[in-house]
Amino acid sequence: QVQLVESGGGLVQPGGSLTLSCAKSARTLSGYSMAWFRQSPGKERDFVAAISWSGDRTYYGDAVKGRFTISRDNARNTVSLQMNSLKPEDTAIYYCAASPKQGATSRKAYSYWGQGTQVTVSS
Repeated sequence: QVQLVESGGGLVQPGGSLTLSCAKSARTLSGYSMAWFRQSPGKERDFVAAISWSGDRTYYGDAVKGRFTISRDNARNTVSLQMNSLKPEDTAIYYCAASPKQGATSRKAYSYWGQGTQVTVSS
């Protein structure tokens, strides 16, 4: 049973920072690309960032480039998303996902999903 469990969400003021973490439960995700997506009420689930299995390639959505950083620790089976200079429009539920396709930015390419963690940016 593959499980992805997100943590680290919460309330933060505009301009602040937050780090999300995703813990993977299964070794069957070996070789998988990992990503973060986010979804606001009434909107589609959008791509945020992805990282290749080896960690040597990263990909970012236009809205977060220069502010967010994705990283992974395969020895610990974790993926992180460092979010800086947060804006109210970053408010969403953030989901961790896994795909066998390296560099995928479409949610359709992702086979496994976590339950999500809420991030709220507000003063």
